[in-house]
Amino acid sequence: MSELASGSSAPTELADLTAVELLAGYREGAFSPVEATSAALDRIRSLDPRVNAFCLVDDDGALAAARASEQRWRSGEPRGELDGVPASVKDLLVTAGWPTRRGSRTTDPHAPADVDAPSVARLREANAVLLGKTTTPEFGWKGVTDSPLTGVTRNPWDHSRTSGGSSGGSAVAVALGMGALSLGTDGGGSVRIPAAFSGITGLKPTYGRVPLHPASPFGTLSHVGPMARTAADTALLLDVVSGADPRDAWALAPARPAGPQLVEGVTGARIAFSPALGHADVHPEVAAAVAAAVEVFGGLGAAVELAEPGFDDPIEAFELLWFAGAAAVVGPLLADHRADVDPGLVAAAELGAGTSAVEYLAAMAVRNDLGARMGAFHQRYDLLLTPALPIPAFEAGRDAPQGWPTQRWTSWTPFTYPFNMTQQPAAVVPCGSTADGLPIGLQIVGPRHGDAAVLAAAHAFQQVTAHHRALPGR
Repeated sequence: MSELASGSSAPTELADLTAVELLAGYREGAFSPVEATSAALDRIRSLDPRVNAFCLVDDDGALAAARASEQRWRSGEPRGELDGVPASVKDLLVTAGWPTRRGSRTTDPHAPADVDAPSVARLREANAVLLGKTTTPEFGWKGVTDSPLTGVTRNPWDHSRTSGGSSGGSAVAVALGMGALSLGTDGGGSVRIPAAFSGITGLKPTYGRVPLHPASPFGTLSHVGPMARTAADTALLLDVVSGADPRDAWALAPARPAGPQLVEGVTGARIAFSPALGHADVHPEVAAAVAAAVEVFGGLGAAVELAEPGFDDPIEAFELLWFAGAAAVVGPLLADHRADVDPGLVAAAELGAGTSAVEYLAAMAVRNDLGARMGAFHQRYDLLLTPALPIPAFEAGRDAPQGWPTQRWTSWTPFTYPFNMTQQPAAVVPCGSTADGLPIGLQIVGPRHGDAAVLAAAHAFQQVTAHHRALPGR
Protein backbone atom coordinates (compact mmCIF):
# COMPACT_ATOMS: atom_id res chain seq x y z
CA MET A 1 0.00 0.00 0.00
CA SER A 2 1.09 3.56 -0.59
CA GLU A 3 2.05 5.92 2.20
CA LEU A 4 -1.29 7.64 1.70
CA ALA A 5 -3.19 4.38 1.99
CA SER A 6 -1.23 3.18 5.02
CA GLY A 7 -2.35 6.14 7.08
CA SER A 8 1.18 7.38 7.84
CA SER A 9 0.29 10.67 6.14
CA ALA A 10 -2.65 12.90 7.01
CA PRO A 11 -5.71 11.49 5.19
CA THR A 12 -6.61 14.87 3.76
CA GLU A 13 -3.44 14.74 1.63
CA LEU A 14 -5.54 12.70 -0.77
CA ALA A 15 -7.48 15.88 -1.39
CA ASP A 16 -4.43 17.44 -3.04
CA LEU A 17 -4.12 14.78 -5.75
CA THR A 18 -5.20 15.48 -9.30
CA ALA A 19 -7.87 13.44 -11.05
CA VAL A 20 -5.22 11.65 -13.09
CA GLU A 21 -3.36 10.75 -9.88
CA LEU A 22 -6.54 9.60 -8.16
CA LEU A 23 -7.45 7.30 -11.04
CA ALA A 24 -3.93 5.84 -11.05
CA GLY A 25 -4.20 5.23 -7.30
CA TYR A 26 -7.56 3.48 -7.66
CA ARG A 27 -6.14 1.32 -10.44
CA GLU A 28 -3.16 0.32 -8.28
CA GLY A 29 -5.27 -0.25 -5.18
CA ALA A 30 -3.28 2.37 -3.26
CA PHE A 31 -6.46 4.04 -1.96
CA SER A 32 -10.16 4.03 -2.72
CA PRO A 33 -12.83 6.43 -4.00
CA VAL A 34 -14.35 6.41 -0.52
CA GLU A 35 -11.08 7.61 0.99
CA ALA A 36 -10.67 10.27 -1.69
CA THR A 37 -14.25 11.48 -1.35
CA SER A 38 -14.00 11.54 2.43
CA ALA A 39 -10.81 13.59 2.14
CA ALA A 40 -12.53 16.10 -0.15
CA LEU A 41 -15.52 16.35 2.19
CA ASP A 42 -13.21 16.80 5.17
CA ARG A 43 -11.48 19.61 3.31
CA ILE A 44 -14.85 21.25 2.59
CA ARG A 45 -15.87 21.01 6.25
CA SER A 46 -12.60 22.48 7.48
CA LEU A 47 -11.96 25.20 4.89
CA ASP A 48 -15.21 26.23 3.28
CA PRO A 49 -16.41 28.29 6.27
CA ARG A 50 -13.43 30.58 5.57
CA VAL A 51 -13.80 30.88 1.78
CA ASN A 52 -17.47 30.16 0.96
CA ALA A 53 -16.95 28.11 -2.21
CA PHE A 54 -19.98 25.83 -1.84
CA CYS A 55 -23.66 26.68 -1.65
CA LEU A 56 -24.72 23.01 -1.44
CA VAL A 57 -22.83 19.94 -0.24
CA ASP A 58 -24.37 16.46 -0.53
CA ASP A 59 -22.29 14.33 1.86
CA ASP A 60 -24.64 11.35 1.80
CA GLY A 61 -25.03 11.30 -1.97
CA ALA A 62 -21.30 11.70 -2.55
CA LEU A 63 -20.36 8.92 -0.15
CA ALA A 64 -22.99 6.58 -1.64
CA ALA A 65 -21.58 7.21 -5.12
CA ALA A 66 -18.05 6.69 -3.80
CA ARG A 67 -18.98 3.36 -2.20
CA ALA A 68 -20.49 2.17 -5.47
CA SER A 69 -17.33 3.24 -7.30
CA GLU A 70 -15.16 1.48 -4.74
CA GLN A 71 -17.00 -1.78 -5.38
CA ARG A 72 -16.49 -1.44 -9.12
CA TRP A 73 -12.77 -0.84 -8.70
CA ARG A 74 -12.45 -3.76 -6.26
CA SER A 75 -14.14 -6.08 -8.71
CA GLY A 76 -11.91 -4.86 -11.52
CA GLU A 77 -14.80 -3.31 -13.41
CA PRO A 78 -14.59 0.48 -13.23
CA ARG A 79 -17.01 2.22 -15.56
CA GLY A 80 -16.47 5.66 -16.99
CA GLU A 81 -13.45 7.91 -17.42
CA LEU A 82 -13.93 9.59 -14.02
CA ASP A 83 -15.09 6.66 -11.90
CA GLY A 84 -14.76 7.78 -8.28
CA VAL A 85 -13.22 11.22 -8.89
CA PRO A 86 -14.74 13.93 -6.61
CA ALA A 87 -16.12 16.86 -8.60
CA SER A 88 -18.38 19.88 -8.20
CA VAL A 89 -20.76 21.88 -10.39
CA LYS A 90 -21.26 25.63 -10.58
CA ASP A 91 -24.73 26.62 -9.41
CA LEU A 92 -25.78 27.90 -12.82
CA LEU A 93 -25.94 24.37 -14.25
CA VAL A 94 -29.11 22.43 -13.47
CA THR A 95 -28.46 19.23 -11.54
CA ALA A 96 -31.17 16.63 -11.01
CA GLY A 97 -32.26 16.34 -7.40
CA TRP A 98 -30.68 19.61 -6.32
CA PRO A 99 -32.10 23.14 -6.50
CA THR A 100 -30.34 25.58 -8.82
CA ARG A 101 -30.33 28.90 -6.98
CA ARG A 102 -28.04 30.84 -9.36
CA GLY A 103 -26.91 33.04 -6.46
CA SER A 104 -30.33 34.70 -6.34
CA ARG A 105 -32.86 35.16 -3.58
CA THR A 106 -35.51 35.23 -6.32
CA THR A 107 -35.12 31.49 -6.94
CA ASP A 108 -36.98 28.68 -5.15
CA PRO A 109 -34.91 26.69 -2.62
CA HIS A 110 -37.53 23.93 -2.64
CA ALA A 111 -37.56 23.24 -6.37
CA PRO A 112 -34.95 20.62 -7.25
CA ALA A 113 -34.29 20.12 -10.95
CA ASP A 114 -35.67 16.97 -12.54
CA VAL A 115 -33.00 16.86 -15.29
CA ASP A 116 -29.27 17.39 -15.57
CA ALA A 117 -27.60 19.93 -17.81
CA PRO A 118 -25.79 18.03 -20.58
CA SER A 119 -22.36 18.50 -18.98
CA VAL A 120 -23.65 17.31 -15.61
CA ALA A 121 -25.24 14.28 -17.25
CA ARG A 122 -21.87 13.43 -18.82
CA LEU A 123 -20.23 13.67 -15.37
CA ARG A 124 -22.72 11.17 -14.01
CA GLU A 125 -22.25 8.85 -16.97
CA ALA A 126 -18.50 8.94 -16.33
CA ASN A 127 -19.25 8.03 -12.67
CA ALA A 128 -17.67 11.12 -11.16
CA VAL A 129 -18.63 11.65 -7.53
CA LEU A 130 -20.70 14.84 -7.33
CA LEU A 131 -19.91 16.66 -4.09
CA GLY A 132 -22.21 19.65 -4.48
CA LYS A 133 -22.71 23.01 -6.12
CA THR A 134 -20.36 25.99 -6.07
CA THR A 135 -21.08 29.66 -5.57
CA THR A 136 -21.71 32.23 -8.29
CA PRO A 137 -22.63 35.91 -8.40
CA GLU A 138 -26.30 36.40 -9.13
CA PHE A 139 -27.04 34.72 -12.49
CA GLY A 140 -23.29 34.77 -13.18
CA TRP A 141 -23.42 38.40 -14.23
CA LYS A 142 -19.99 39.69 -13.12
CA GLY A 143 -16.31 38.87 -12.79
CA VAL A 144 -16.24 38.44 -9.01
CA THR A 145 -18.17 36.01 -6.82
CA ASP A 146 -20.51 37.56 -4.30
CA SER A 147 -24.28 37.50 -4.27
CA PRO A 148 -27.25 38.54 -2.13
CA LEU A 149 -27.96 34.85 -1.54
CA THR A 150 -24.58 33.35 -0.62
CA GLY A 151 -22.38 36.32 0.30
CA VAL A 152 -18.70 36.71 -0.62
CA THR A 153 -16.44 33.95 -1.93
CA ARG A 154 -12.83 34.57 -0.94
CA ASN A 155 -9.45 33.98 -2.52
CA PRO A 156 -7.76 30.76 -1.35
CA TRP A 157 -4.36 32.50 -1.14
CA ASP A 158 -5.53 35.57 0.78
CA HIS A 159 -9.02 35.60 2.27
CA SER A 160 -9.16 39.38 2.16
CA ARG A 161 -9.00 39.25 -1.65
CA THR A 162 -11.55 38.26 -4.26
CA SER A 163 -11.64 34.84 -5.87
CA GLY A 164 -12.70 36.37 -9.16
CA GLY A 165 -15.78 35.11 -10.92
CA SER A 166 -18.24 34.22 -11.93
CA SER A 167 -17.01 30.63 -11.42
CA GLY A 168 -15.25 31.70 -8.23
CA GLY A 169 -16.62 28.92 -6.07
CA SER A 170 -15.42 26.30 -8.54
CA ALA A 171 -11.93 27.80 -8.74
CA VAL A 172 -11.56 28.01 -4.97
CA ALA A 173 -12.86 24.46 -4.52
CA VAL A 174 -10.24 23.09 -6.93
CA ALA A 175 -7.42 25.20 -5.49
CA LEU A 176 -8.12 23.99 -1.95
CA GLY A 177 -8.60 20.31 -2.78
CA MET A 178 -12.35 20.37 -2.26
CA GLY A 179 -12.74 18.03 -5.23
CA ALA A 180 -10.25 17.56 -8.06
CA LEU A 181 -12.54 18.82 -10.82
CA SER A 182 -15.26 21.40 -11.30
CA LEU A 183 -17.56 22.60 -14.07
CA GLY A 184 -17.78 26.35 -14.55
CA THR A 185 -19.29 28.70 -17.08
CA ASP A 186 -17.63 31.57 -18.95
CA GLY A 187 -19.53 34.43 -20.59
CA GLY A 188 -16.83 37.09 -20.44
CA GLY A 189 -14.01 35.37 -18.58
CA SER A 190 -15.89 33.57 -15.82
CA VAL A 191 -13.73 30.43 -15.92
CA ARG A 192 -10.46 32.21 -16.70
CA ILE A 193 -10.72 35.13 -14.25
CA PRO A 194 -11.04 32.97 -11.11
CA ALA A 195 -8.57 30.44 -12.49
CA ALA A 196 -6.00 33.24 -12.72
CA PHE A 197 -6.78 34.70 -9.29
CA SER A 198 -6.89 31.26 -7.62
CA GLY A 199 -3.86 29.68 -9.27
CA ILE A 200 -5.54 26.83 -11.16
CA THR A 201 -6.06 25.79 -14.79
CA GLY A 202 -9.28 26.58 -16.64
CA LEU A 203 -10.50 26.40 -20.23
CA LYS A 204 -13.18 28.28 -22.11
CA PRO A 205 -13.66 25.85 -24.99
CA THR A 206 -14.71 26.63 -28.52
CA TYR A 207 -18.37 27.61 -28.35
CA GLY A 208 -20.55 24.53 -28.74
CA ARG A 209 -17.82 22.07 -27.77
CA VAL A 210 -19.64 21.56 -24.46
CA PRO A 211 -23.44 21.61 -24.93
CA LEU A 212 -25.60 23.78 -22.70
CA HIS A 213 -29.22 23.40 -21.62
CA PRO A 214 -31.17 25.39 -20.64
CA ALA A 215 -29.71 28.07 -22.88
CA SER A 216 -27.97 30.98 -21.18
CA PRO A 217 -29.86 34.30 -21.14
CA PHE A 218 -26.55 35.82 -22.21
CA GLY A 219 -26.81 33.92 -25.48
CA THR A 220 -23.83 32.62 -27.40
CA LEU A 221 -21.33 34.52 -25.25
CA SER A 222 -21.69 31.92 -22.50
CA HIS A 223 -19.60 28.73 -22.57
CA VAL A 224 -19.35 25.74 -20.20
CA GLY A 225 -15.75 25.03 -19.23
CA PRO A 226 -13.64 22.56 -17.23
CA MET A 227 -11.60 23.69 -14.21
CA ALA A 228 -8.82 21.69 -12.56
CA ARG A 229 -5.31 21.94 -11.15
CA THR A 230 -3.58 20.79 -14.34
CA ALA A 231 -3.99 20.87 -18.09
CA ALA A 232 -4.09 17.05 -18.11
CA ASP A 233 -7.09 17.05 -15.75
CA THR A 234 -8.70 19.86 -17.73
CA ALA A 235 -8.39 17.85 -20.94
CA LEU A 236 -9.78 14.77 -19.21
CA LEU A 237 -12.85 16.68 -18.04
CA LEU A 238 -13.29 18.40 -21.41
CA ASP A 239 -13.35 15.07 -23.20
CA VAL A 240 -15.97 13.74 -20.81
CA VAL A 241 -18.39 16.68 -21.15
CA SER A 242 -17.94 17.37 -24.87
CA GLY A 243 -20.18 16.20 -27.66
CA ALA A 244 -23.51 16.93 -29.25
CA ASP A 245 -26.76 17.05 -27.29
CA PRO A 246 -30.15 17.39 -29.01
CA ARG A 247 -31.24 20.03 -26.48
CA ASP A 248 -28.55 22.46 -27.64
CA ALA A 249 -29.09 23.71 -31.18
CA TRP A 250 -25.54 25.13 -31.27
CA ALA A 251 -23.69 22.06 -29.99
CA LEU A 252 -20.83 20.80 -32.15
CA ALA A 253 -20.33 17.25 -33.29
CA PRO A 254 -17.89 15.23 -31.15
CA ALA A 255 -14.27 16.22 -31.70
CA ARG A 256 -11.12 14.15 -31.52
CA PRO A 257 -10.36 13.80 -27.79
CA ALA A 258 -7.94 16.37 -26.42
CA GLY A 259 -6.31 14.12 -23.82
CA PRO A 260 -4.30 11.94 -26.23
CA GLN A 261 -3.09 15.08 -28.04
CA LEU A 262 -1.42 16.60 -24.98
CA VAL A 263 1.87 14.94 -25.92
CA GLU A 264 2.03 16.95 -29.16
CA GLY A 265 3.37 19.95 -27.26
CA VAL A 266 4.38 23.13 -29.11
CA THR A 267 7.47 22.11 -31.06
CA GLY A 268 7.39 24.00 -34.33
CA ALA A 269 4.32 26.03 -33.35
CA ARG A 270 4.08 29.67 -34.40
CA ILE A 271 3.14 31.62 -31.26
CA ALA A 272 2.33 35.30 -30.95
CA PHE A 273 2.74 37.20 -27.70
CA SER A 274 0.66 40.30 -27.07
CA PRO A 275 1.60 41.87 -23.72
CA ALA A 276 -1.38 44.26 -23.70
CA LEU A 277 -3.62 43.49 -26.70
CA GLY A 278 -2.64 46.96 -27.83
CA HIS A 279 -4.59 48.85 -25.16
CA ALA A 280 -4.44 47.31 -21.66
CA ASP A 281 -2.51 48.80 -18.73
CA VAL A 282 -0.78 45.85 -17.05
CA HIS A 283 0.54 45.73 -13.47
CA PRO A 284 4.37 45.44 -13.50
CA GLU A 285 4.47 42.17 -11.55
CA VAL A 286 1.92 40.61 -13.88
CA ALA A 287 3.79 41.82 -16.95
CA ALA A 288 7.09 40.41 -15.67
CA ALA A 289 5.66 36.99 -14.76
CA VAL A 290 3.87 36.62 -18.09
CA ALA A 291 6.94 37.70 -20.08
CA ALA A 292 9.01 35.08 -18.22
CA ALA A 293 6.39 32.43 -18.99
CA VAL A 294 6.45 33.33 -22.67
CA GLU A 295 10.21 32.70 -22.71
CA VAL A 296 9.51 29.11 -21.68
CA PHE A 297 7.66 28.41 -24.93
CA GLY A 298 10.74 29.31 -26.95
CA GLY A 299 12.66 26.73 -24.97
CA LEU A 300 9.97 24.16 -25.79
CA GLY A 301 10.64 24.51 -29.50
CA ALA A 302 8.06 27.10 -30.52
CA ALA A 303 8.76 30.14 -32.65
CA VAL A 304 7.57 33.04 -30.45
CA GLU A 305 7.35 36.68 -31.51
CA LEU A 306 5.68 39.87 -30.41
CA ALA A 307 2.55 40.43 -32.49
CA GLU A 308 -0.71 42.27 -31.94
CA PRO A 309 -4.03 40.87 -33.22
CA GLY A 310 -4.84 44.40 -34.36
CA PHE A 311 -8.27 45.13 -32.95
CA ASP A 312 -9.55 47.96 -30.80
CA ASP A 313 -11.03 47.22 -27.39
CA PRO A 314 -14.53 45.84 -28.14
CA ILE A 315 -15.81 46.74 -24.66
CA GLU A 316 -18.74 48.84 -25.86
CA ALA A 317 -20.10 46.09 -28.09
CA PHE A 318 -19.52 43.43 -25.44
CA GLU A 319 -21.26 45.45 -22.74
CA LEU A 320 -24.25 46.11 -24.97
CA LEU A 321 -24.65 42.39 -25.62
CA TRP A 322 -23.99 41.48 -21.98
CA PHE A 323 -26.34 44.06 -20.51
CA ALA A 324 -29.07 42.97 -22.91
CA GLY A 325 -28.67 39.49 -21.46
CA ALA A 326 -28.91 40.94 -17.95
CA ALA A 327 -32.17 42.62 -18.94
CA ALA A 328 -33.50 39.33 -20.29
CA VAL A 329 -32.84 37.45 -17.06
CA VAL A 330 -33.60 40.14 -14.48
CA GLY A 331 -36.10 42.45 -16.16
CA PRO A 332 -39.14 40.27 -15.39
CA LEU A 333 -38.11 40.12 -11.71
CA LEU A 334 -37.71 43.81 -11.00
CA ALA A 335 -41.36 44.68 -10.50
CA ASP A 336 -41.72 42.34 -7.51
CA HIS A 337 -38.17 41.52 -6.42
CA ARG A 338 -36.04 44.59 -7.08
CA ALA A 339 -34.84 44.83 -3.48
CA ASP A 340 -33.70 41.20 -3.57
CA VAL A 341 -31.43 41.60 -6.60
CA ASP A 342 -27.76 42.70 -6.65
CA PRO A 343 -27.91 46.48 -7.26
CA GLY A 344 -25.15 46.24 -9.85
CA LEU A 345 -27.17 43.67 -11.78
CA VAL A 346 -30.24 45.90 -11.59
CA ALA A 347 -28.23 48.77 -13.08
CA ALA A 348 -26.86 46.53 -15.84
CA ALA A 349 -30.34 45.21 -16.64
CA GLU A 350 -31.77 48.71 -16.83
CA LEU A 351 -29.05 49.70 -19.29
CA GLY A 352 -29.72 46.59 -21.33
CA ALA A 353 -33.45 47.16 -21.37
CA GLY A 354 -32.95 50.28 -23.45
CA THR A 355 -31.11 48.45 -26.22
CA SER A 356 -32.79 48.51 -29.62
CA ALA A 357 -32.66 45.69 -32.15
CA VAL A 358 -30.63 47.92 -34.45
CA GLU A 359 -28.07 48.59 -31.70
CA TYR A 360 -27.90 44.89 -30.89
CA LEU A 361 -27.23 44.04 -34.53
CA ALA A 362 -24.55 46.73 -34.70
CA ALA A 363 -22.81 45.13 -31.71
CA MET A 364 -23.09 41.75 -33.42
CA ALA A 365 -21.41 43.29 -36.48
CA VAL A 366 -18.48 44.31 -34.28
CA ARG A 367 -18.39 40.78 -32.96
CA ASN A 368 -18.40 39.31 -36.47
CA ASP A 369 -15.57 41.59 -37.56
CA LEU A 370 -13.56 40.63 -34.49
CA GLY A 371 -14.03 36.96 -35.32
CA ALA A 372 -12.89 37.52 -38.90
CA ARG A 373 -9.80 39.42 -37.72
CA MET A 374 -8.85 36.63 -35.36
CA GLY A 375 -9.47 34.04 -38.06
CA ALA A 376 -6.98 35.84 -40.28
CA PHE A 377 -4.55 36.24 -37.37
CA HIS A 378 -4.54 32.50 -36.81
CA GLN A 379 -3.60 31.92 -40.40
CA ARG A 380 -0.23 33.34 -39.36
CA TYR A 381 -0.04 32.15 -35.76
CA ASP A 382 -1.12 28.87 -34.19
CA LEU A 383 -1.55 30.37 -30.72
CA LEU A 384 -1.72 33.73 -28.98
CA LEU A 385 -0.31 34.34 -25.50
CA THR A 386 -1.51 37.20 -23.28
CA PRO A 387 -1.81 37.93 -19.59
CA ALA A 388 -5.00 36.42 -18.21
CA LEU A 389 -5.72 39.61 -16.27
CA PRO A 390 -3.88 42.93 -16.01
CA ILE A 391 -3.96 43.07 -12.19
CA PRO A 392 -3.64 40.74 -9.20
CA ALA A 393 -6.66 39.88 -7.06
CA PHE A 394 -8.10 42.89 -5.24
CA GLU A 395 -10.25 43.36 -2.14
CA ALA A 396 -13.09 40.85 -1.71
CA GLY A 397 -16.64 42.13 -1.84
CA ARG A 398 -15.94 44.73 -4.53
CA ASP A 399 -16.78 44.67 -8.24
CA ALA A 400 -13.52 46.50 -9.07
CA PRO A 401 -10.43 47.62 -7.16
CA GLN A 402 -10.84 50.51 -4.76
CA GLY A 403 -10.11 53.78 -6.54
CA TRP A 404 -10.59 52.21 -9.97
CA PRO A 405 -12.06 54.63 -12.55
CA THR A 406 -15.25 52.59 -12.86
CA GLN A 407 -16.89 49.79 -10.89
CA ARG A 408 -17.79 47.79 -13.99
CA TRP A 409 -16.06 44.39 -13.95
CA THR A 410 -15.38 44.67 -17.67
CA SER A 411 -12.96 47.52 -16.98
CA TRP A 412 -10.33 45.19 -15.51
CA THR A 413 -10.86 42.12 -17.75
CA PRO A 414 -9.66 43.32 -21.17
CA PHE A 415 -7.97 40.03 -22.04
CA THR A 416 -10.93 37.72 -21.49
CA TYR A 417 -14.20 39.00 -22.96
CA PRO A 418 -12.93 39.53 -26.55
CA PHE A 419 -12.58 35.77 -26.92
CA ASN A 420 -16.13 35.13 -25.77
CA MET A 421 -17.16 37.34 -28.66
CA THR A 422 -15.03 35.33 -31.10
CA GLN A 423 -15.93 31.96 -29.47
CA GLN A 424 -12.30 30.82 -29.58
CA PRO A 425 -10.81 28.39 -27.06
CA ALA A 426 -8.77 30.10 -24.37
CA ALA A 427 -7.05 28.53 -21.37
CA VAL A 428 -5.48 30.07 -18.28
CA VAL A 429 -2.57 28.49 -16.42
CA PRO A 430 -0.73 29.80 -13.35
CA CYS A 431 2.63 31.29 -14.33
CA GLY A 432 3.93 33.01 -11.21
CA SER A 433 2.96 35.09 -8.22
CA THR A 434 3.25 38.60 -6.87
CA ALA A 435 5.50 39.59 -3.98
CA ASP A 436 2.41 39.20 -1.80
CA GLY A 437 1.96 35.60 -2.93
CA LEU A 438 -1.05 36.17 -5.20
CA PRO A 439 -1.23 33.97 -8.32
CA ILE A 440 -0.67 35.36 -11.80
CA GLY A 441 -2.19 33.73 -14.86
CA LEU A 442 -1.10 33.29 -18.48
CA GLN A 443 -3.79 33.05 -21.17
CA ILE A 444 -3.32 30.74 -24.19
CA VAL A 445 -5.72 31.42 -27.07
CA GLY A 446 -6.22 29.22 -30.10
CA PRO A 447 -8.28 29.34 -33.28
CA ARG A 448 -11.84 28.05 -33.21
CA HIS A 449 -11.81 24.27 -32.81
CA GLY A 450 -8.19 24.44 -31.63
CA ASP A 451 -9.00 23.30 -28.08
CA ALA A 452 -6.54 20.40 -28.18
CA ALA A 453 -3.67 22.63 -29.33
CA VAL A 454 -4.40 25.10 -26.52
CA LEU A 455 -4.38 22.34 -23.93
CA ALA A 456 -1.25 20.74 -25.41
CA ALA A 457 0.52 24.09 -25.02
CA ALA A 458 -0.72 24.42 -21.44
CA HIS A 459 0.43 20.87 -20.68
CA ALA A 460 3.85 21.44 -22.24
CA PHE A 461 4.29 24.54 -20.10
CA GLN A 462 3.31 22.64 -16.97
CA GLN A 463 5.73 19.83 -17.75
CA VAL A 464 8.67 22.21 -17.29
CA THR A 465 7.31 24.58 -14.64
CA ALA A 466 5.96 24.09 -11.12
CA HIS A 467 3.48 26.95 -10.71
CA HIS A 468 0.49 24.60 -10.97
CA ARG A 469 1.84 22.49 -8.11
CA ALA A 470 1.83 25.34 -5.62
CA LEU A 471 -0.87 24.95 -2.96
CA PRO A 472 -2.49 27.71 -0.89
CA GLY A 473 -1.71 27.71 2.79
CA ARG A 474 -4.34 26.11 4.95
